[in-house]
Amino acid sequence: MQAGFSFFSTRRFFPLFSTQFLGAFNDNLLKTAIVVLISFHGLSLAGLPAEQLVNMAAGVFILPFFLFSATAGKLSERYDKAQLARVIKLVEIAIMLLAAAGFYWKSAGLLMAGLFLMGTHSAFFGPLKYSVLPQYLGDKELIGGNGLIEMGTFLAILLGQIGGSLLMQQSSLLIIGLLLLTALLGYASSRAMPAAPASSPTLSLSFNIFRDSLELVRAAWRIHNVRCAILGISWFWLMGAVYTTQLPTFTRLHLGGNAQVYTLMLALFSIGIGVGSVVCAKLSRGQLQLGMVLLGSLGMTLFGGDLAWSALTHYQGALVGLSEFLARASSWRALLDITLLGFFGGFFTVPLYTWLQISSPDNFRSQAIAANNIINGFYMVAAAIGSALVLQLFNNIAILFLATAVLNIAASAHLLYRAPLIWQQRLSWLRVLRN
Repeated sequence: MQAGFSFFSTRRFFPLFSTQFLGAFNDNLLKTAIVVLISFHGLSLAGLPAEQLVNMAAGVFILPFFLFSATAGKLSERYDKAQLARVIKLVEIAIMLLAAAGFYWKSAGLLMAGLFLMGTHSAFFGPLKYSVLPQYLGDKELIGGNGLIEMGTFLAILLGQIGGSLLMQQSSLLIIGLLLLTALLGYASSRAMPAAPASSPTLSLSFNIFRDSLELVRAAWRIHNVRCAILGISWFWLMGAVYTTQLPTFTRLHLGGNAQVYTLMLALFSIGIGVGSVVCAKLSRGQLQLGMVLLGSLGMTLFGGDLAWSALTHYQGALVGLSEFLARASSWRALLDITLLGFFGGFFTVPLYTWLQISSPDNFRSQAIAANNIINGFYMVAAAIGSALVLQLFNNIAILFLATAVLNIAASAHLLYRAPLIWQQRLSWLRVLRN
């Protein structure tokens, strides 16, 4: 690895990185394979049309984040995080066995149950993966660790989506084998994670998930910097939900590209976020540089807006494949825009996650991240509702993308109002580079 990421291959980071990577890969492999089974192979449940069943699948996966994040945060405070990770990964193996039965028998009920349980698995692992980083890494390594985790996560999402789409078109046995193998590798990787002692071993647990969730968000909201970091991160996930959800249809209706072109667009967006996350960490030189958030926001508005502006009208004509799409000079503008949109998204999110970690008390860090996950979920639901309203009014995804880019200015202004420190540090990263 490059200087600044020398900890990557060490036991205090790589097992966590690989465990997270494999978990994110399995999440998206499972989700995508189920969507392909519904959309192209006639999987049905209670007579629901494919469109509604796909939406149900998305809701079934995200529901556990609302239900169990508070409990997950408390568990990560009360118990050794490495031991908890091993338990979660053992459960993942059992979930994949259930999903395997669902794929083998083409049972929508079993697959939906597996998807819900995999969402639950992710809800419990989420607070752990970010709260354990400050226990494993030094202060000057933390921003780099977050950058690498973000890079790995988005590359795993991309590979899982591509793998689920391609393999499901070949044989469900391939999907079953890969899901089980990935879960086993994830457990093996978690076995290598060093001990991460409980930060609050006497913390009481409760089974009142609704009260716990409300109290958790209120407690996080009382810590000013934690609240500001959550607001910024949640806005990033709202924007990400808008772009990734609408990108397949945008590619078809506005760019005239087929599924191969969409796959390229998705790949460039994900790779852009991964590269941006690592470059942000590298430029930060081991220090939290909140000014990077402003730079990231500016880039997301410019390139997200240009992506929309360059394709405002609907495409007329037959869809084209990858080679024909790349032969058009105008296509490269869209490819550059989607790549840089992701790239600056990495600049936006990595400092905010680091800020959330260092602003949270040691005995509340997992819970703060759990509160972040709950609010992220609400923002993603808001993205779905807002997108539906805009598309109902204008029937134009480019207008939705343009509106999102413009709203990003307002959201960033609100974040600067709440957190003036971001504006005060707007150029501090340049001074660090010059030294």
